[in-house]
Order: sequence, then C-alpha cells, then structure tokens
Amino acid sequence: MTLAIVHSRAIIGITAPTVTVETHISNGLPNFSIVGLPETAVKESRDRVRSALLNTQFDFPAQRITVNLAPADLPKEGGRFDLPIALSILAATGQLPRDQLEHYEFAGELALSGELRPIQGALPFSFASGKLQRTLILPLANADEAALAKDTVVLPANHLLEVCAHLCAQKNLTRHEIELNLSNDETLLDLSDVNGQPHAKRALEIAAAGNHSLLFIGPPGTGKTMLASRLPGVLPMLTDDEAIEVAAIASITNKSFNRSNWRKRPFRSPHHSASSVALVGGGSPPRPGEISLAHQGVLFLDELPEFNRRVLEGLREPLESGTITISRAARQAEFPARFQLIAAMNPCPCGHAGNPNRQCRCTYEQIQRYRTRLSGPLLDRIDMHVEVPPSPHTSQQNNLPSECSAQVRVRVEKARQIQLQRAGKNNSVLMGKELEQFCKLNPGDKQLLEIAVQKFGLSTRACHRIIRIARTIADLGNSTHISTEHLTEALTYRQL
Repeated sequence: MTLAIVHSRAIIGITAPTVTVETHISNGLPNFSIVGLPETAVKESRDRVRSALLNTQFDFPAQRITVNLAPADLPKEGGRFDLPIALSILAATGQLPRDQLEHYEFAGELALSGELRPIQGALPFSFASGKLQRTLILPLANADEAALAKDTVVLPANHLLEVCAHLCAQKNLTRHEIELNLSNDETLLDLSDVNGQPHAKRALEIAAAGNHSLLFIGPPGTGKTMLASRLPGVLPMLTDDEAIEVAAIASITNKSFNRSNWRKRPFRSPHHSASSVALVGGGSPPRPGEISLAHQGVLFLDELPEFNRRVLEGLREPLESGTITISRAARQAEFPARFQLIAAMNPCPCGHAGNPNRQCRCTYEQIQRYRTRLSGPLLDRIDMHVEVPPSPHTSQQNNLPSECSAQVRVRVEKARQIQLQRAGKNNSVLMGKELEQFCKLNPGDKQLLEIAVQKFGLSTRACHRIIRIARTIADLGNSTHISTEHLTEALTYRQL
C-alpha cells in the first residue's frame, strides 16, 4: 500500500477537533502537495519535513506525494502537523509500520535537523486524545502541560528518531507524569503593606468574598493600585478544575506552562491604550483577550476613563454571562471569561476633586465630561463603587497593626464555602429566584431599599447587586439572614 493515515488535531478556540493526516504516494513527476485548507505555516511544512527526513537518513520518495488534512473545511494552522506528516510519509513508503498508528495521536513542529519544537494548545489536545483513549506523542517542551490531563498517556520526545524508534519497538518512550504542589504565598503582595484605608480594605474583603466587581475612586497616591494588586493574595487558591481551565486558556496563547503558577489566580492589568481585540479577544483565527486570560482571576483596569469607550463597552456582556463569543465570517470561537473586574479612576481630570490637601483646578463641565467617558450601563454592572480618600500622614497611623492577606483570606474562604454549600455558586452570580430564596429581606429592610432606590435613582440591576453585596456581608458575619446593618453597609458601596 502507498496510503498511510495518522491522527492529529487542530485548535479552534479551546477545543481540539480531530484532523486525519492522509498521505498517498503515487507514480509521476516528483511533487509534494498539501490539501485540506492549510494556511501558510502548514504549507511550509513541505520544506521542513523534507529536510528533516533527509537529515535523519530516511529516504524521501522522488514521487508524487499528496497529503490531505481532513476534514477539508476545517482551517489548519501552525507547525503542529509537521510530525504527523513526516510519519505518514514514512509509513506510506514502508519505512515505518502502519499497524500501530491507529492507537496514537501526534503533534509537533520539526526543525530541519529533525528535533521537535513545542506547539500551542497542548492541553486541549491532550484532553481530547484521552477521551478517545489514544496515546499522545508530542515535543518534550509540552510534556508538563499535556500531562495535566490525567487520563491521557503522554509520551514526550526530543527528536523524530526517538518517535520512529518507539513505533518500531526498538526503544520505547517513557510516559510523562507530573506532580503539582500547592503554590505558596511568597510571591503574592500582602495587604499589610497598605497603611490606613480601612473602608477600602473592607470593601476589598467583601469583593473577594462574593466575587463582586469593584471600582475605586480617589485622588492619585491614595493606594487604589496597591489595594487592587493585593487582591490575589486575599482570594482562595484555584481548585484543580479551575486551574486546568486557566491552564487551557494559557495553552492556546504564546505563554508556556509554568508549574510554579499552578492554582494561583491570574492577575491581568492591561494598559489603557489596549485595543478592543487585545481586551476582549479577536483576530483571525480568533484568540483570547485579556478578559479570558483573567478567567477565574482578576482583571484590573487602572485609569478607567482613559480607556477607549468602545473598548470598555465590550466588557458589558461578559461581565454578565462569563463567556465571550468571537464571530468571524469563516468561523466562531467561544472563550470563558468569568473574571473579577477591579477598576480605579480619579474623581476628575486633575485628580484632586474633594481632596482636602490639594485644590482642584477643574471646572464643573470638565469633571462631568471626564465622568461621562464611562457609560451608565457599564457603571451599573460594577457592584461596588468605593471612594478612597487621602490618608493622614501621622506616625501613629503608621504604627497601627494591619491585617495580613492570610488573615483576611481565612474569612474570605469561610464565606465562599458558605455560599457554595447554600447555592453552589458565588453570591455575585445569583439570579432571579435564587435572590428571592437566599437573599430575603424583612419588610422594614425592603422599604429602606425602596427609599434608597428612589433617592439615588438606582436601576433594578443595581438594586439586585446591593442585595447580593448585603448577602456577602452577612456571610462574612456568619449570619444566616440579611439584617438592616448588612443592608445599610451594602448601600454605602453605591455612591457613583
């Protein structure tokens, strides 16, 4: 036979659809063609594969070679198909046995010397291979990442010759397994570094406990960025399932897997010049943006009004749904985006409106124009709006003891455990009947909330968010019911 079939996979979003590499050798003038909707990097596999086979002392057929990447309507990209194409040519020419190829899946970019170079998307690839109970052979650089799929047998290799020796039963590759330890807190910033600001620290603790979005408003130098950057140290560590979700998203980007970050929540802080594609995702093929890279973690937007308004409007849907769908004419990809939004802004263009220590130079019109850069619907979707005033610089304040992140995290973890036992989710995503069931208010508190809604002109969405925050405050106080004290504190976090 002059036909060989090898299994591999493409990457679409965070999924890995099957690709069958079919190679046929026929008589005719020497020619090497690749069909099946390959993009430029896949077409260039012809030269890499030819040189790799010749440099490893294999015979390259001087015949007509046709490689079909099926299904034909699925776009193929990258150098991941180099290894399966090379192996299919060797099998079609009888230099490798064909009988064992059905039980394997292959991926890897070939150097001209035959060495294997890493690919993107090894983790989704590995999960999909394990579901079909196939053994995965891929470059050694991707082994740690692929081994996160515990049900998949991962055989890493450094060179094409090692793969061929394994398939010929001359020298077997060794299964790669990985042991992951819990991350320590040494690299996380600590909340005790922030002097003063008890109200803002309390708001940060509530936001962490209920996974609520939070906007800090205050003059420059009051500690807004310091507080936000210390939120990961207050949040509970990722569960194994959540960590795998985060690793799968990182796998399809240019980031290599780093086991030292295992179970650490992502913290993304894009510059305010970021484009909509950079923040939300996009491109062709679609790639995840900052909101997906912050999945299960924190997205911090400093100087919020300086972001392009159209860029910020792209956050409205994923803030509610926890996913983002990127649609293009040829394809569509969905990425998870369950992030916790933390933002910071100045109260005016000069930054000193309401600052007792500095005089504001802005007119009323300038302040209004500055604040209207943020749309009402976006602000309505941010749970908590907290003012961060300047702190008095006194030696007494600097000597006051401040809680460290570990102490606060104990309360946060306890509150989150209460939420999961009660509703199976965080308070920030309680909806409809769940609010009625788990966030009941007594008649007096209902009337208090109605008065606040009328006085401040709050929307129904904002009203629901206040109730969720009150439920989180009650959980932090280990209270089964929402009291007037919890509700009034929650109302103080809707000042904008």
